[in-house]
Order: sequence, then structure tokens, then C-alpha cells
Amino acid sequence: MIDNRNDKDQRELKSIIFADVVGYTRLMQEDELATQEGITELLVLFEKGCEEFGGEVLEVRGDGIFALFKSAVNSVLFASKTQDRIALRNKKYSEERKIQFRIGIHLGDVLKDDKFHFGDSVNIASRIEGLAEPGGVCISSSVYEQVKKSGKLGYENLGPKQLKNIKDSIEVFRVTKDPHTAMRVASPRKAIIDIPADTELKVDEVRPSVAVLPFKNTSGAADFDYFSDGFTDDIITNLSKFHNLFVISRGSSFVYKDKQFPAKQIGSELGARYIVDGSVRTVGNRVRISVQLVDADKDQTLWTEHYDRNLDDIFEVQDEISAILCNATSVKISAEENSRLARLLPNSLEAYDSLLKGQQHAFRYTKEDMRQARALYEAAANIDPRYGRALAAIAQILNFEWLFSWADESEETLDYALSIAREAVALDDTDARGYAGVGFVSLYQKKHDASIKAYQRALQLNPNDADIISELADTYAHSGHSAEAVELVKKAMHLNPFYPDEYLWNLGGAYYNLKQYQKAIDTVDQMNNPTEGCRILAASYAQLGQLDIARRQAQKILEAHPDFSLEQWQAMMPDKHTEDSMAFAEGLRKAGLT
Repeated sequence: MIDNRNDKDQRELKSIIFADVVGYTRLMQEDELATQEGITELLVLFEKGCEEFGGEVLEVRGDGIFALFKSAVNSVLFASKTQDRIALRNKKYSEERKIQFRIGIHLGDVLKDDKFHFGDSVNIASRIEGLAEPGGVCISSSVYEQVKKSGKLGYENLGPKQLKNIKDSIEVFRVTKDPHTAMRVASPRKAIIDIPADTELKVDEVRPSVAVLPFKNTSGAADFDYFSDGFTDDIITNLSKFHNLFVISRGSSFVYKDKQFPAKQIGSELGARYIVDGSVRTVGNRVRISVQLVDADKDQTLWTEHYDRNLDDIFEVQDEISAILCNATSVKISAEENSRLARLLPNSLEAYDSLLKGQQHAFRYTKEDMRQARALYEAAANIDPRYGRALAAIAQILNFEWLFSWADESEETLDYALSIAREAVALDDTDARGYAGVGFVSLYQKKHDASIKAYQRALQLNPNDADIISELADTYAHSGHSAEAVELVKKAMHLNPFYPDEYLWNLGGAYYNLKQYQKAIDTVDQMNNPTEGCRILAASYAQLGQLDIARRQAQKILEAHPDFSLEQWQAMMPDKHTEDSMAFAEGLRKAGLT
């Protein structure tokens, strides 16, 4: 199409890629020749990949590469495959000599004259590249809309970003290798889904609501984030134990990590009246902690405090802060709740340190991070064999590995996870996560009453844990109580407004059981990764008689899982009532799956 400003310029819709070498200046200073040879080698890899996926490298500027693709889908597949190839190449080099790229992709009009390609879309792509992690890929929402329902990749919504010299904010997504990972991470949402104004939620609305933002690491070393993040997690967990306090989930609070927004804006977005934030700094065996409580509605600081203590006193500081925050928000604490603050503490700070390092990996939800988290949790348990929290964490990792087929899927694996979770509960019966571990395994062993009982006990201990609420909802849906499951998921979303896709999956499944097929479809369509919900979509469309759409969804299931077997899948479904699993299988069979 001819641009009216200049008939020599042409405007074309393209998928635009910018790739940039991470730490280029340092690499060149340390070994200029080896760095240039490495980049040249990778440039050949880029050019071959572009040719393979229908793109073209247009320009190389020292440490940067500019390429265009006709297809947004192909551009993302190219970027993901290329990062895999670069990672494979880097295995033979030390960490200091690895050459990594960040890749950014945007879909938009590109202007072209006799010599150059230019325009706002090109600038946007170059800015998005800077948001990617080393070895990672970030894409704009315009690209995401083209690729979200295709391929085996996952997508994490990073929310709207204000890019340098770009007037309007751009919604950006991170591309992940494993859709399972994307299903678990927090995600900015445009609006919370259909939260009913029932009696229970009205009670929630009058309870003081608080969000604890990630405490800043002021120790001067980024690798110390695990400690400041872990300290924040513990404050959230402590506050979550109080029934008269409404505590925003960790997942939603951590969306604001390393970001600066007015307290009023954060409170409005999270549905929180009070905002807590602070900082953590260690100096030798001393820890310095600053904390403040802000009334977001009034934009007024209500309380500030500074602590300068020995590291051995870290748990005492956590409890003191939790008690003061409750008092400052006029929350009445029952004797039972107060006693639960006196949780079983590790005998060694080394065990606690190892557990916090494990948490830092576990919250990334990747297969490799889960492996590292398990090793660190096991190290904590070896240091202190009576550390129930470490055992509960190990059980949770085992459950993830089994559910995502990252390890042995046999009954023995579930039995082992159950034994670890039960041991955790025996050592520390105030840890909600230990009971949740028992609940998870009991569900998949089809011991539904035991699963419900364990999850209900977990929620007595921690009534604000949105993930446990969603897990209980899933158990209810598989136990013939789907109407109750719907209300529970919505409550979890209320506590965790930046809820992960997993909540939508649980909600969609409950709607399917209730034969509310259009609601199931509408729910799954809100997922950042709707391809992970294709089973619900295929079955729902089939039950509505829309067989062409159902078969397209079934084809996507087979693309993602070529070995899919309806018989094996039905056998794994932990439904209490045979008619529920048969109804789901009926929908999939109508969609053409066998």
C-alpha cells in the first residue's frame, strides 16, 4: 500500500524482530576477537533460521540484529527455536563467555524507501527487546493475538509497558518454553471475572484488606533477592492466618516487584485498603529492616518502623511486624490465631536460608527450577530433619513433578509425596501447605473425602491462601460439587486478582460439569494460554453441536500432545462419579478424539 506522505515509501504489515547481545561491551573488553567470532557464528545461525521460518535478516549493527517476517507465528517459532540453539551452543562455554541474546517481536506497519525500513512499529520492537531476559523472548499484544492459540509455547502477561519515546503503553508478553509454567504464574487481568456479591464476599469487603509488596533488597547484591522475597512471603503467610483480615495473594503482590506506583493506584488495582512495603539489608550477621503501612484510600502513612537485629532474631521480627500490622488495621486476633504465629521454627538459620533459596526457584515453575528447588528443600530437611515446612515444600514439588509429567507418574510417586506431606503435618500441624499436600495426593488417589478434609483443615489454618482455595475448588468439582467449586474459584480470584490461568482452568471444568458449556468456553478463552484449555474447549463446542470448531480444538490437542489417548486420560481423571468423566469423554469423542 502506498503511503500518502511519499509515493516512494511503501507500507507493509510485518512481524518485526530485534535481537541484541547481552553484555556486549563487557564481552568485547574481555576478549574482542573471540566475541566477534562468536557473534559471527550466531549470525549464521540467525540467517539459516530466518530462511527456515520464512524471514529475512535485514541489518546487523554490531551487537544487534533486525529481521522481518511475513508471519507472526513463524517469527515467534523462529525466536524460540533460535534461543534453544544458542543455549545448546553455549553449553561448551563458561558463564562468563556465553553469548546470549534478548529478542523482542512486534507486529505492525513497516515503512520502506529505497534504502531503509522504519516507522513506529520498528521502534516498538526495538524497545520490547530490552524487556526480555537473557536468552528470552518478549512479544507485543499484537503478536500474541496471532500466536496464542497455536504451538506448544506458553505466554506470560507482563502487563502494559511504557516504552521509551513511545506515546501509548504496549501490553507485553513473555514467551515460555513450557505451557505448564505459564499456567501457574500471576498475570495482570483487565477485570476480575464475574465476582458475585454473595454474603461471603460481602463479609470480605468489610474486613480490612491488605497487600504486602515485595520488600526491597538494599544489600547491594541482586542474588540476595531470595532473602528479601522470602521475608515478604513470611509476612504474607503470617497475616493470611487471621480470619478477620483480607490478605492479597503473594502472586498478585509480586507483580509490583521493582516497580514504582502510587499506593492509591496499587490499592485500587488489587482491591486493598492498606499497602505494606519495606526493605531488607544484611550486614554480616546483622539484618536491617524498614517497614511502613500506608492507607491507600487516603494516601497516608499510618506506621513506620526500623529494626536493626541479629539474623537469629529474624522470626521474632516477622511476628512483631505481623502483630503490629494487625493492631494498626484494628484486626481482632483470636487466641487460637495468635498461637499459630508461634509456628515450628527451624533449628538452624542455614536450613531456613536453603528453604528461601528453594522458594526463589519454585515460584518460577519451570522444570529445571523445580528440580533445583527440590534439591534445596531436601538440603534444608537434611540440616534440620524436624523442619516440617521444608518437608511440606518437598511434597509440593513432588506433586508438581507428577502432575506435569516431569518425573515418574506411578502410584509409588504419589505414595511417596503423601508420606512426606503427612510427616510434615506430624511435625508442624500449623503449616497449611502440609495439609494441602495431603489433599492433592488424596484427590488423585480418588480419596475424595480425605482430600476435602485436608484442604478444609488447610484453610482453617490459612483462610487467605488463594491457591489452596482454588485447589479445594478443583477437588469439589471432581467430587460432584461443581456449584460450590465455582464460588470457591471466584473467591480465590478475589484474593488473587492477578490470578494464574490455572484458576480459569478449574472454573471452566466446573462449568462443564454443570453443563454450562458456553460459560466454560468463555472462561477458557480468557486464559493467556487457551491451548492448554483445548480439552475443555473441544468438549464444550462438541456438546453445543459446533462440531467444526470442536474438531479444530481437538487437532490442537493432538499437535500439543501427539500421543493423547482418550482411554488413558479418562483413567487419570480423579472424578468421584463415573458420569462426570464419561460426560467429558463424550464431548471429546464427539470432537473426534479417540
